[in-house]
This record gives sequence, C-alpha cells and structure tokens, in this order.
Amino acid sequence: MSKASQNLLLVGATGVVGRQVLAQALLDPRVGTVTALSRRELPPHPKLTTVSVDFEHLDAVAAWGRADAVICTLGTTMRRAGSRSAFYRVDHDYPLLVARLAYARGTRTYVLNSAIGADARSHFFYNRVKGELEDALRQVGFDALALVRPGLIDGDRSESRPAERMMLAALRTAAPLLPRRWRPNPAARIASVLLGAALLPSPGVKVIAAEQMV
Repeated sequence: MSKASQNLLLVGATGVVGRQVLAQALLDPRVGTVTALSRRELPPHPKLTTVSVDFEHLDAVAAWGRADAVICTLGTTMRRAGSRSAFYRVDHDYPLLVARLAYARGTRTYVLNSAIGADARSHFFYNRVKGELEDALRQVGFDALALVRPGLIDGDRSESRPAERMMLAALRTAAPLLPRRWRPNPAARIASVLLGAALLPSPGVKVIAAEQMV
C-alpha cells in the first residue's frame, strides 16, 4: 500500500519523459510535494519546488531534503554532450551522485529511466554507460530500485531529431507487425510506469522492460 502525500525528488524534469512524470505527479493525489532539481525554473505549482542546480557542484546544494523516492529521467545525446566524457557525466555520474546524496538523506526508493539493452559489458557505448549506471545503483543500498528500460521513446521533444522522427514514423506504421519489445514506447506510458514504481515500490531490484510499456 502506498503512503499518503509522498514527497518525490525528480531529476530531469524538462526532458520528454521528465515533463510527463512531472505533469502526472502534480495531478496525483498520492503525491504531496515534488522537488525538481533543474538548471532552469519550472512553471509554478502549489506542489512543486524547483531547486536550481549546477550538477557539477550538486553536493553543495542544501535546499532539498529527504524524499520518499527519487525518479531520475536525466539524460542527453552524444550530439548535445559533444564528447563521450561529457555524455558519461550526464548519463552516469550525475544520476549516481543524486542517488548517493538522496540515500545519505534517508531516501530508500530510486527509480531510473534507463534504456533497452543496458549492459555494462555491451560493445555499444550508450548501452554500456546505462549498464554501468544500473550496476552502480545496485551498490548504493536502496530498499527498492526500479530500472525502467524503454526502447525508442515516442513523444514531443524540445530539440530537432530528424532521423529519430523518421524512424518513429516508420515504427508507428509497422507497430502491429513488430514484436512488443521493438515497438515505440509512449513517453506518457513510460512516465506512468516510473511514477507507479516510485509510489508503490517493490523491495529489491525490479527491471521493467520495454515490452511492458507499449
């Protein structure tokens, strides 16, 4: 059974999935407050507190306290990051630092928006980074750790990705013929799964696969 008026810490609230998580959390009567760590101010809401952060100096931020659960949707692309090392910082180091700081402040549930194919032994850099993060999070000590692994995310992005738009259009058309694992995952559906895992945590490590979010 979920607790009433849970306090959530959201990281990555401005991304395609993070925006959906924030919108759903603010409407959910089970959520008392949402604290969003963000580089920019978010639209005001009675439940929402935006904490402006520099993720390079996150351990110096004292304006956010204990949360019942963390939902992390933070991520970038290689093009935006500009280098493998910068990508690694955003997609691995920052989510892990948030996890360690939140755990030290008493949070015992962490929910990660990871990716299909996450594997620390993968030959693909993106999948390897996601897998290394998952492995590191397993070592933090959370009572409940949910690793949500969507495939191609179907949603409105703030940045232009022509190749991805073309792929999405093709996959939407072919979706009825594709195995569930390879169908696009709607951003709203991913967000619903993330929020559910935070509000109704399962003890131990739970992996939620792409085919469960079609």
